[in-house]
Amino acid sequence: MGSSLLSTLLLLLVGALLARLTATRLARWAVPAIVLELVVGFLLGNSVLPFSSIAPLAGLTELGVLTLFFMVGLEVRGGLLGSRPAAVLRTVLLSALTPLLAWWPLQQGFGLSTASTVLCVAVLSATGTGVTLRALGQASALNTPSGRLLVGVSVLDDLPAIALLTLAVALGAAPGATSPYPALLPPALALGLVLLSLPASSWWLRRYGPWRPGLLGVLLLLIGCSWIGEMGRLTSLLGALWGGVLLSRLAPMPDGSAEASNLRSNLALLSEVFLPLYFISVGMRIQAGTMLQPAAWALALSLLLLAISCKLICALGISRQDQAAGIDRWVVVYGLIPRGLPGLVFASTALASGLITPAQFSALVLMVSCTTVLGLLLLGRRLAALASP
Repeated sequence: MGSSLLSTLLLLLVGALLARLTATRLARWAVPAIVLELVVGFLLGNSVLPFSSIAPLAGLTELGVLTLFFMVGLEVRGGLLGSRPAAVLRTVLLSALTPLLAWWPLQQGFGLSTASTVLCVAVLSATGTGVTLRALGQASALNTPSGRLLVGVSVLDDLPAIALLTLAVALGAAPGATSPYPALLPPALALGLVLLSLPASSWWLRRYGPWRPGLLGVLLLLIGCSWIGEMGRLTSLLGALWGGVLLSRLAPMPDGSAEASNLRSNLALLSEVFLPLYFISVGMRIQAGTMLQPAAWALALSLLLLAISCKLICALGISRQDQAAGIDRWVVVYGLIPRGLPGLVFASTALASGLITPAQFSALVLMVSCTTVLGLLLLGRRLAALASP
């Protein structure tokens, strides 16, 4: 048993290493490691290592995802609005509402259930914050007016998307319940805890001062909040996000301080180690047979066109005054196109909850992969054009 588990883990790590090495060689084509890790997982899952064989490692692979959403929660504060709060809020609103225009075409054209349609809208609303921030950092554009606005929009953009995912899971679970009240009780209790945590954290600060947890305390908060979110049927993602917000209230740390840098370094290390394993596990869930179904490709193409169109409309959120202040609307739009990690997490959660079929899951993964590559390619070229004299 132990030997088999170690062999599986070793094979996953070797696959992650190969994907990263290949991504380095394909950097000029803007092919991120996430896409290559999906390909590695697809090859492994349909050959020597079926997805069922990594069930004992499921918790470990998800730890990287929860850590990343925990880090997003740490950044959810007023500073995200920056010096152009109206532009950030307009763009976030457009990004959250325009995917609703895809409701009727998806439901009528592909016969999706209400829960499945909400899930697809959630994926269309999401933004691959991690890959976008990495691209900005590599181009030294994080502190530009366009970069700062894009960071605020991309982080806040995922909040309504997570709410839609939570709604989709709740709608998917509702038909099996004999009464709506038992089904609504866990979410109500979880939301009650979230609301109570706000005055409780303020009371703690007044009574005991800022909390200074070690890494173990941070992990306990992360996993505890994720567990409450999952048990409360609000998804572990929302729980992890709430945990990050709670930590930022209980342990306020000035940006640039040694404590803040140390915390972010530890959390980034967890993500760097476990996220590749998660991406590989997602690829392993793709059944080779679904790639031969025309319906899967038709849905993937429709989702791709809708995904690009929804983010192009976000250009309307950048006014002439914003552009006069140095904000390039196309840097913002291209940076919002990648669906990245949130899109894959939403699709995997939906598949595990029975909201979508394997063919629909394959279509969503194809759309996420294509938007991630296309968005990063366009963003990289736009940043290079702006940097050139």
